Order: sequence, then structure tokens, then C-alpha cells
Amino acid sequence: MPDSVVTLEHAKKAFGDNEVLKDISLSVAKGDVLAVIGPSGGGKSTLLRCLTLLERLDSGRLAYGDVLVCESDAAGKAEYAKKESLREAKKHFGLVFQNFNLFPHYTAAKNVADPLISVAKMPKAEAYARAAELLEKMGLSDKADMVPCDLSGGQQQRVAIARALAMNPEVLFFDEPTSALDPELTREVLKVIRDLAAEHMTMVIVTHEMSFARDVADQLLFMDGGRVVEHGRAIDVINSPQHERTRAFLANYQEG
Repeated sequence: MPDSVVTLEHAKKAFGDNEVLKDISLSVAKGDVLAVIGPSGGGKSTLLRCLTLLERLDSGRLAYGDVLVCESDAAGKAEYAKKESLREAKKHFGLVFQNFNLFPHYTAAKNVADPLISVAKMPKAEAYARAAELLEKMGLSDKADMVPCDLSGGQQQRVAIARALAMNPEVLFFDEPTSALDPELTREVLKVIRDLAAEHMTMVIVTHEMSFARDVADQLLFMDGGRVVEHGRAIDVINSPQHERTRAFLANYQEG
């Protein structure tokens, strides 16, 4: 797909005898939001870790635009590109973790500016100006000089989102961005993600927030047992699931 920001084809991944990804394919077009849902142990986080090169696929093809990350060789084993290509691929995405992963001794501003200085080699003044701009976008202008322990969980997650946006990625990945937060803080983080969706930021979000997935995502992918059970328009999958397994999973959420 020419407008695809990220393309994954026939991905497989196992840890020992435990096959956690079983022939997964997906494609995310520029400006689209893909929500990934499913039970714990279904493969969602492993999928995200493989997409963001924190884990290596056993077989399959992964590309960011025209930058090839890996493809299966004649024996069916994933062969990864050279380091330069992998570095180039990493420029295409940002990742927001479940538990923020901020440097505890850095201020909010330094957490955002540091990758610009250390990785992008941006001049310090320019990096801090960019950090100030992003913290303002997150509603955190008055928190720039605070360290993470002085911030709420929701504020820390918004700093993490600002940090992920700092490098101007083409796609943002979120791994259960609200699972460590209480309902009030969850709302403030989801508002930021809604605003990014309204700006047509390409995103892949592993989430357990079903109404959020229905309202914000374009596509929804339901995984169970390492397989894609159902994949379609988010509103269709959540309101009218076609597969019994999807219906059972969503019913549990509605009852909960």
C-alpha cells in the first residue's frame, strides 16, 4: 500500500514452545487510528513490541513506508535489515509505554528535550523550545520544571506523550496508556489522544477502553490466542461483532 505508514505481513513469534503471534497481518494508512483489543495473553503487547523493534519476529515482513525492517528468507526465517536501515525505521515511530518510563531525576522539560539533544543532535536551546511547545500542547506548561514524582500519573503520561511526539514520528504506538491510571486521570490522557486523532495523527493503540476505541479508532483488531479473530471498522466490530469469540469478550466488558 503506497500510503501505508506501517505494514506487517504473516508475522509469527514464539517464546520457546509458546507461539504468541500466529500469522498476523495488518496495515495502517496515514492518518488512521488502529485500536488493538483482546484478553490478557492474547498477543497484543508482543505485537506492539515486534512493531517497535523491542522484540524480533521469527518470520514475516515488516516495513515502515519504503523502509524494510525484515522479511522472511527462503527458509521462512525473518531476516532483519542492517543497522542503518533499522535506525531509519525507528525515526518513523514513537512509543508511549504503560508505565510512563520517564527518567525520574529529569524535569518534565528535560525528559522531552533529551532525545532531541542526544539522538537528533538538536541544539539545546532549540530542543528546550520544542519541549516547551509540546508541554503546552499537553496542558503542562506550568509543570516543565517538575520531576516525575511531583506529577500525577496522568501528567506523567502526558509528558511521555510529549516525549514521543518530540521526534515528529509518522506513527505513535500506545501500550495500554491508561491502565496504570484511575478513572479521572484516564479521562485527561484519553482527551489528549482524542485531540491527536482529530489532528490526523497516525496511531496504533493497545487499549481496554472499549468506548474510546469505538469513538476514536478507524480500525479495530481483536486478538485472542495469538491470532486476529476480527478486524474491521471499529464502530462495526464493537457494535456488531461477527465472531462469537468477539461477542463473548465484549459482553464481559459490558457486564463489567
